[in-house]
Amino acid sequence: MDEMEEELKCPVCGSFYREPIILPCSHNICLACARNILVQTPDAESPQSSRASGSGVSDYDYLDLDKMSLYSEADSGYGSYGGFVSAPTTPCQKSPNGVRVFPPTVPQPPPPQQHLLPQPGSLPPIPRNSCITCPQCHRSLILDDRGLRGFPKNRVLEGVVDRYQQSKAAALKCQLCEKSPKEATVMCEQCDVFYCDPCRLRCHPPRGPLAKHRLVPPAQGRISRRASPRKISTCTEHELENLSMYCVQCKTPVCYQCLEEGKHGTHEVKALGAMWKLHKGQLSEALNGLSDRATEAKEFLVQLRNMVQHIQENGVEFEACLVAQCDALIDALNRRKAQLLARVNKEHEHKLKVVRDQISHCTVKLRQTTGLMEYCLEVIKENDPSGFLQISDALIRRVHMTEGQWGKGTLTPRMTSDFDLTLDSGPLLQTIHQLDFVQMKVAWFTFDPASAHPDIILSNDNLTVTCNSYDDRVVVGNSAFSRGVHYWEMTIDRYDNHPDPAFGIARGDVLKDVMLGKDDKAWAMYVDNNRSWFMHNNSHTNRTDGGISKGATIGVLLDFSRGILIFLINDEQQGPVAFEGLEGAYYPAISINRNVQVTLHTGLPIPDFYTPGEADPTGSVC
Repeated sequence: MDEMEEELKCPVCGSFYREPIILPCSHNICLACARNILVQTPDAESPQSSRASGSGVSDYDYLDLDKMSLYSEADSGYGSYGGFVSAPTTPCQKSPNGVRVFPPTVPQPPPPQQHLLPQPGSLPPIPRNSCITCPQCHRSLILDDRGLRGFPKNRVLEGVVDRYQQSKAAALKCQLCEKSPKEATVMCEQCDVFYCDPCRLRCHPPRGPLAKHRLVPPAQGRISRRASPRKISTCTEHELENLSMYCVQCKTPVCYQCLEEGKHGTHEVKALGAMWKLHKGQLSEALNGLSDRATEAKEFLVQLRNMVQHIQENGVEFEACLVAQCDALIDALNRRKAQLLARVNKEHEHKLKVVRDQISHCTVKLRQTTGLMEYCLEVIKENDPSGFLQISDALIRRVHMTEGQWGKGTLTPRMTSDFDLTLDSGPLLQTIHQLDFVQMKVAWFTFDPASAHPDIILSNDNLTVTCNSYDDRVVVGNSAFSRGVHYWEMTIDRYDNHPDPAFGIARGDVLKDVMLGKDDKAWAMYVDNNRSWFMHNNSHTNRTDGGISKGATIGVLLDFSRGILIFLINDEQQGPVAFEGLEGAYYPAISINRNVQVTLHTGLPIPDFYTPGEADPTGSVC
């Protein structure tokens, strides 16, 4: 049950949902929080925004609405609505859950003709032309005349939150104690009140009309409260009509009057109860598949934890072997022995770090999956058909989407427990200072879909990459290098409108939503159709003439024996040595936008012009 708690918290306030409403994008938000993040827009609405009102927005309408929420490449925290003639720029804040939200705007004074007093208990009026942006997917829409009342209330979620909070309560408290409530001892079923012994004797004496009331233990009273029948759902547009049918086209419960007078008159409708059972079956079936993925994830975590033990054992064994070999050599080997031990320990720690990071990542994903499963199981228990159908489609999509996240490659270890280090003890004494671990195999790798930015599109067995965003997005390889000499190439399959793709290497925690080299975790060369630059930590150096076009080949040469990085374009070295002093583990990486498509080629031999260990590579002839 604890994993489900995040599913029950509002993305704006970070607290449990209170009076949740369902936005057209299927996300939920507290009614009070929705009022707080409203933004008043200019009177002159864009054509596409006039279509987006209340719950009548289809998924396709968001193709236009998404254009109304724009953020800068550096995510400066400011948003604007590009669909308006003169749209205000509104500072952006973050909720306790880390979700970007808009603060409330100062409401405009009401027009002079509004003299009607608000009815008691009613909410203050929503300003005209108000806009609300979903704090989770950032889709925007203009509210119609009904304001927030046009969004349906999520009674199922409200019920699940209530049951969850009741299950977490340590003990039921008396509802009539004035200062420190004491633990309740009984509940009156007729009064629907929990009493402690003193308050029961004082406020509910067993005489007169109260003598006929039935007192039960608090736990039994809690169960009877949960089992009490819910109020029959009514239509949001026709408050006197009960919801009795389900509109297949709009995917929402409707009433008889909606079919007679409203926009659903020509739509296909089905019986509410039949659709309730159908969607419950679909959600249950989807949960079965997700449950299988969760079981596989648990087994995978056991495998990873066993790998930690194997790595530790193999590391100790390899270290002992290395010490024995070094001790057998003459005294000249002693200085080199210490360096080799450090290399082994570094490899040991790197393997442990990669596996532990994967354990942590998989544990978080499994926790989210388990939370979603528990939430869905609670929703299936709901006995309100219309309330269930309001959220069932979104839950089914989320379950399928979460199941897809456990796809191919997710449950595969990113690191082996073996140490690919072989000590060559045969060289003569005068070559001991060149003693190093022999690189036993050519590195083959692909792009890693699990760690790629969501906008990245991979194909061709994860060797071909493009992007669906105009902004630069980063994808790294599925293997890290920390020793030896490595060379790989990328061919430009498509190059439109002269973008600036970047190629290079990166740490595992590189930023994925900016150009490669913008932060201190990446070392890259970015290039257009005329020239190139080297970039690290947003520092641009060594502008060099010569660009790329469709069919061009980019080569990356990484030599750990000298700690350098060299770039090539069409088999010729581009500029001088790009970076020096490289140590540690690095992943091959690139950043591209939607105007570029690249195919990766790995396992290639070192270019003929380059000899590892040279003082300087040939800079002019490659």
